[in-house]
Amino acid sequence: MKKVLVIGAGGQIGTELVIELRKRFGNEQVIAADVKDECSEALKTGPYVKMDVLDKEFVRSYIQEEKPTDVYLLAALLSATAEKHPEFAWRLNMEGLFTILDLAKEGYIQKIFWPSSIAVFGPTTPRDFTPQYTVMEPTTIYGISKLAGERWCEYYFNKFGVDVRSIRYPGLISYTSLPGGGTTDYAVDIFYHAKKTNSYTSFLNEESALPMMYMEDAIRATIELMEAPKENVKIRSSYNLAGISFTPKQLGDAIANEKDGFKMHYAPDFRQAIADSWPKSIDDTSAQNDWGWKMKYDLTEMVKTMLENVDISKLN
Repeated sequence: MKKVLVIGAGGQIGTELVIELRKRFGNEQVIAADVKDECSEALKTGPYVKMDVLDKEFVRSYIQEEKPTDVYLLAALLSATAEKHPEFAWRLNMEGLFTILDLAKEGYIQKIFWPSSIAVFGPTTPRDFTPQYTVMEPTTIYGISKLAGERWCEYYFNKFGVDVRSIRYPGLISYTSLPGGGTTDYAVDIFYHAKKTNSYTSFLNEESALPMMYMEDAIRATIELMEAPKENVKIRSSYNLAGISFTPKQLGDAIANEKDGFKMHYAPDFRQAIADSWPKSIDDTSAQNDWGWKMKYDLTEMVKTMLENVDISKLN
């Protein structure tokens, strides 16, 4: 029987991933793990364990005892936050990965999901319709750690047969949890301010096009990749995944179409340089061909869904 452990379950992706996995495989079969003492209400439907991914001995003993078949390793420090704490970001983003890869190599885990990001690309990467295989010279700690992680994942697959699977996530948009310190998080924050003040000041300039994806699509893609037959997973570094590419101005205009009087303002900060080093759009043909990936949410549908569901009381 499938038994799933999600490490980093309290984050933006983790919360919704746990909810969906429990719908599919049963509440008791999906263990949520995070560094917090207690989990959110959304995760109380099933088992929860406090876990610091940097506590190698605890992680090893827990997994050896519980014997999860699948481990989703989501614990990480995101792009903007990582720039403020580079040494800790490197440790968190890399050491936990080695612990899980080694456990799989030793036979304690059957399948691993580890998320990469569009941050693996850099200013020398072709920015339009960025291909699966291309120049990758990231300029952020987050991107450097994710690129290194991709290489290690592929190495462990080729050298030891570890069944590790990965997606290069674009910016993710969700109403379930608050922004977590990423450069693309303006596209989440904007909806809270739209409902609270009917205005928003973007930390990116109005023409900064970036690839984004509505969270429901991202969760579905993650599980579809993990459930794909092993022979269909032909890329063991990380798959490009495309979504909706738009600028802050285009997002603001889409919100204004739904909310009369909504106003956008712009005050670019250090995150602008990060955004300028990332792709504007992504080619995910490999994901489409290998395991049948297909996006569902466009900009208009995503904006309507976010405005209907964002809870501004979370800002307090």
